[in-house]
Amino acid sequence: MAARSIGSLTVSFGLVAIPVKLYTATQSANAISFNLLHKTCGSRLRQQYICQKEGVVVERDEMVKGYEFAKDQYVRFTPEEIKALEEVGTHSVDISEFVPIESIDPVYFDKTYYLAPDKGAAKPYGLLVEALKQAGRCGVGHWAARGKAYIVILRPIGDVLAMQQLHFAADVRSASEVEIPKPEVKPQELKLAQQLIDQQTAPKFDPQAYKDELRGRIEAAIQKKVEGQEISVAETTPPGEGKVIDLMEALRASLEKSESARAQVNRLGPRKGPKRAEEPAKVARKAGKRNA
Repeated sequence: MAARSIGSLTVSFGLVAIPVKLYTATQSANAISFNLLHKTCGSRLRQQYICQKEGVVVERDEMVKGYEFAKDQYVRFTPEEIKALEEVGTHSVDISEFVPIESIDPVYFDKTYYLAPDKGAAKPYGLLVEALKQAGRCGVGHWAARGKAYIVILRPIGDVLAMQQLHFAADVRSASEVEIPKPEVKPQELKLAQQLIDQQTAPKFDPQAYKDELRGRIEAAIQKKVEGQEISVAETTPPGEGKVIDLMEALRASLEKSESARAQVNRLGPRKGPKRAEEPAKVARKAGKRNA
């Protein structure tokens, strides 16, 4: 099914303006979620807000927003005041500079969108994509939407221009805040570790090789429940505490295990994963037809 645009933007660099359509790149809507139900009758529960001082239910028309500037002390803001503080949507991305993509640490990456040329913009769109490819750079710019301001980069993925939201520097904690001891690394240990890395190195990252096994288990359990079956709950043993090990022996054992696994794959070929469980919505529809 073809992707559906969620909005329109204008990408500009210099005096060039490119109208584009905006698409989401990820499918968070497909995530499985559970609702809270009343245990006795199975009805859906409704969230309520309780006043901590008076112990009564507070309706939405009696609520105001406030900022806690000191312990249990708040300054109040009206909806109009908050609205006035929000960033005004610009419906445009103004590229301010171009930088090497590898100069941006992935820790700054946030949500990703795809951009496609709007009517009459195929040529300038294709020109920007090809120029970024050959330059090995991405465009850095600003975007305002939903009352917030974002820093974004524009980078090519094949022939598609992707827009990646970045965290602001103030939102990213420095890695130096994490205290790391500096033990002595022996040359023999380093050599074995490098051999293990070389042995498990692939030409490139293939996201299709990694499956969401947890989702598959949940979907299978939902399917059984919809069909009226009981599911067995196996006891899980929590992982034990970390043990002090002989590092050299662990590295050698890892190399042997990796070599054995690779030899088995070469003999039998890549193992196919289990068949994906049918989507819960489809299962529910089928069950409803059978029960009708």
